[in-house]
Amino acid sequence: MINVGGKSSTLRYARAEGILQAQPATLERIREGSVPKGDVIATARAAGIVAAKRTNEWIVFCHPIPLDWVEVHVEVSEGELWITAEVQSVWKTGVEMEALTAVSGALLNAYDMLKPLDKDMAISGIRVVEKRGGQSHYYESFSTPLKTAILVISDAKHSGEREDKSAQIIREFLADQPVNVETSETLPADKGKIRERIEKLAKEEGYDLILTAGGTGFGANDVTPEATSYVLEKPAPGVVEMLRKFGLDRTPYAMLSREVAGTVGSTLVINLPGSSRGAREGMQALFPGVLHIFPTLWGGAKEKPQ
Repeated sequence: MINVGGKSSTLRYARAEGILQAQPATLERIREGSVPKGDVIATARAAGIVAAKRTNEWIVFCHPIPLDWVEVHVEVSEGELWITAEVQSVWKTGVEMEALTAVSGALLNAYDMLKPLDKDMAISGIRVVEKRGGQSHYYESFSTPLKTAILVISDAKHSGEREDKSAQIIREFLADQPVNVETSETLPADKGKIRERIEKLAKEEGYDLILTAGGTGFGANDVTPEATSYVLEKPAPGVVEMLRKFGLDRTPYAMLSREVAGTVGSTLVINLPGSSRGAREGMQALFPGVLHIFPTLWGGAKEKPQ
């Protein structure tokens, strides 16, 4: 199975369809309700719902997904029995396999009920016709990548006593995002220097996104949130709530984080933890949804005003 532990849960939806081709007389028996094995439409619908809920039991690499809604529609038309299935869930992976399985289960049950009456039936056209949700659904693109800076806050890393891994993790993650990391620096845990550097990057050097890593705990030298808060014009509490929620799903220590986020003009500033794991999980929590703030900052435009 694919490890989806680094993904966020989002609303997922899929719709699939399939066809059972049968003789007109067979389809008429369905309409009349005179099939010996019973009500084909009701049975196919129920079978499709059950099949969707048990998809992971026979699709080897499917995760067991908590389904919020499954609906199966059965329609008798000229020469065909149409099956449509809709599935919805708030989870980390898509639900197209659940929709396909629902259609398949409904069609197979209908076939089984009708086979004594019709030896020439054929199942065809099973396919996904619509899917929504997931990270790609919220992806933003810009013709000019966001000018981005990474600031690592640590006395030990600034002096060379400790190797810095968090900046590299952040940079590697951002390689697949519409950003351009033009600055990556290590600063000492000095409130004044942190504040001055953020202000200069935002107000003088025109950076769109500033990510800090480190100095967000309760140690004597953890002053990044205080330095950042001094500069911020508009706090972004939802960004921080997402960081903490994502972290709390993985460790109770996330409750001890003190990150802040917000804007300075049209620049977004976000504090991240300094640990390698914290930096990675922070990026997984934020992207791509956080990118939607930039069109808002730019007055609804998809590109930054010059």
